[in-house]
Amino acid sequence: MVVLILERVPVGLRGELSRWMLEPKAGVFVGTLSAIVRDRLWQKAARDAKGGGGILLYASKTEQGFSVRSFGDTTRALLDWEGLLLVHVPKRTRERAGLDAAEEPGDGSLQVPIIDGEIS
Repeated sequence: MVVLILERVPVGLRGELSRWMLEPKAGVFVGTLSAIVRDRLWQKAARDAKGGGGILLYASKTEQGFSVRSFGDTTRALLDWEGLLLVHVPKRTRERAGLDAAEEPGDGSLQVPIIDGEIS
């Protein structure tokens, strides 16, 4: 199974991807694809995003059972913590969602480097 999540991309790109995958919600695509089709659709999405961003999740032989790729500016950041994939919501996104300072992590929060690109 393959899940592709796109943010702020042209409607035409979403239309092209819907030929290969289902779009149950705007910008969220789900399907069962071969590796070559998955990679070519990923390249097309990254090339035609025009300033948008995307995250690709697909089944693979990793500890968690899947791999992730990302491009562009998305509302979530991918983190690698000792081989475990985590998702971080940056402070600017939490502020837009209306969360107050009481919900912010304290001094003991985990500091993990952000990963761009493929995590295997």
